[in-house]
Amino acid sequence: MPVIEALESGRAIDKILFQRNASGESLGDIRRLAKEKNVPIQIVPPEKLLGFTKVNHQGVLAFAAQVQYLGLQEVIDHIVSNGNIPFFLILDGVTDTRNIGAIARTCLCCGVQAIVIPDKGVGSMNEEAIKSSAGALDRINICRTGSLLRAVETLHLNGINVYASDVNSPEKVFDLNLVDPSCIILGSEGSGISPHLLRVADKSFSIPMAGDFNSLNVSVAAGIIMFEGMKQRMRTK
Repeated sequence: MPVIEALESGRAIDKILFQRNASGESLGDIRRLAKEKNVPIQIVPPEKLLGFTKVNHQGVLAFAAQVQYLGLQEVIDHIVSNGNIPFFLILDGVTDTRNIGAIARTCLCCGVQAIVIPDKGVGSMNEEAIKSSAGALDRINICRTGSLLRAVETLHLNGINVYASDVNSPEKVFDLNLVDPSCIILGSEGSGISPHLLRVADKSFSIPMAGDFNSLNVSVAAGIIMFEGMKQRMRTK
């Protein structure tokens, strides 16, 4: 089956759609392989699959990823072994692909080495995201994980401080020490960062505003935060 062949070959897959009530031995193999490789599976009605293809899909459809996903520990080891200080970003619930592309551009310009995303609840790294990133998504490490909580745990075990952007925090972004190994969590513009991630972060912070209007686009907020990190690191050289 083509989907099994793609999974076994190590090809990057964005997601897999299963037709509701689909059955067969091969579907069990796909579930097992998808779990091993952190590929999200969605159960959908038959009409949704027909909306993507008219060929015989056997109840399952895979979407090839436009970027290569890497393991977080693998990336940390690579960054540190090259003598660099980790500066990462976690995206929690950011679904707009154009925002993701814009954030990737800023990350690359400001020296952020990796973007960590969950396997569900985030915008796809598709052609629109890559176009919006002006090619940055092809040049920055993208780490996909089944649990952002486990990702934070991995970061902590490697001595990387995790800071959460929270509009209600009294501490300001300029007060953070971003020279040391750091990772910033950014949430969606609507609901912000998940409460469980806020609890495990080392510290939360906010971006100061002039007046009482607080409505920054997430990619703009990312730019302010990433530039502050780059500024601090440039001063130490």
